[in-house]
Amino acid sequence: MESNFSNRELILDTVNKLFVFTDKQLWGKLQEEVFTENIYFDMTSAGGLKPETISSAQICKIWEDGFKNLDAVHHQAGNYLVEIEGDSATVFANAIASHYKVSALNGKTREFIGSYDLRLEKTRNGWRISSFVYHLKYMTGNIDLD
Repeated sequence: MESNFSNRELILDTVNKLFVFTDKQLWGKLQEEVFTENIYFDMTSAGGLKPETISSAQICKIWEDGFKNLDAVHHQAGNYLVEIEGDSATVFANAIASHYKVSALNGKTREFIGSYDLRLEKTRNGWRISSFVYHLKYMTGNIDLD
């Protein structure tokens, strides 16, 4: 079946699904529609584990555990720069992630402001993220949400 969308549009659709599915905590959809089976994963700038290649299931478990005490998560991304070379692509994106916790006493939100360097591969199931690197610029709000 021929697509009515350009590769760039399909790539950005995958990137937008990354943020929407994460906010909605749709871990199965992230694994099925966004990530390759194994992903180079680096969130050290935000205090994450050392950079390594891990499974999409491991990433989803890390995020699920990190979000379990939050009442809401919201990502807003843009300023996409897309480069396509054959069946590979890179995407740069600026983004803000907001976390909200009703029971926090010292402010109910925290925000992570930064950028992403993503690599995608064209698979038989569409474009999928194979490398995920986050660059934290700064955080604001109640960092510990205590």
